[in-house]
Amino acid sequence: MKKYSKRFKQGLESVDQSKTYDLKEAISIFKKIPQPKFDQSVDLDLSLNVDPKKADQMVRGTVILPHGTGRKVRVAVFAKGEAEKAARAADADFVGAQDLMDKVSGGWLGFDVAVATPEMMRDLSKLGKVLGPRGLMPSPKTGTVTNDVTAAVKQIKAGKVEFRVDKQSGIHCSVGRVSFDEQKIYENVSKFMESLTAAKPSSVKGKFIKNVSLSTTMGPGVRINV
Repeated sequence: MKKYSKRFKQGLESVDQSKTYDLKEAISIFKKIPQPKFDQSVDLDLSLNVDPKKADQMVRGTVILPHGTGRKVRVAVFAKGEAEKAARAADADFVGAQDLMDKVSGGWLGFDVAVATPEMMRDLSKLGKVLGPRGLMPSPKTGTVTNDVTAAVKQIKAGKVEFRVDKQSGIHCSVGRVSFDEQKIYENVSKFMESLTAAKPSSVKGKFIKNVSLSTTMGPGVRINV
């Protein structure tokens, strides 16, 4: 039998598992549950009515959360020449060309998001087996393959996040921290849902979003009504 911590049990007692909550009510519940010593992440878990095996039902996109995720995002930019200078000026955490690729090839992956100029993609594609499985390969679809590295880095630092449906037709995304005030969490979730809805494939008929739950790092999930 699975054992729960005292704090988790208190969280469970605050949530009616048979009920679907209004978003604001769900956020309010998280604020009242006893918190651990660290600032927990607030996460969205969604189940979609899509078949990810079908190319025309692949759901993927990006959204700039109004208040960010509350987490420091480390950005690596693969560029050279003027683009490299621009990336450094935009406060990218790591910038380079062949030297940076050699570092990644050697096993280093100390970044959260990778940006690359189009000219770098031919060489960077050789690292597909390393970056791809970890979701770190730059892509034109998410705006991480671009000549405007300044805008890309600033957007990511400002709270731009990527979402992509997994093999189980689910999407998972961090939308803030418990320390955020309730309105900020509400606005982040609302913006995410707006962007996800806009990404609905035209081939999907009927209800697109089957169910949604909101949870914290160490707390129970709360089903919300969208």
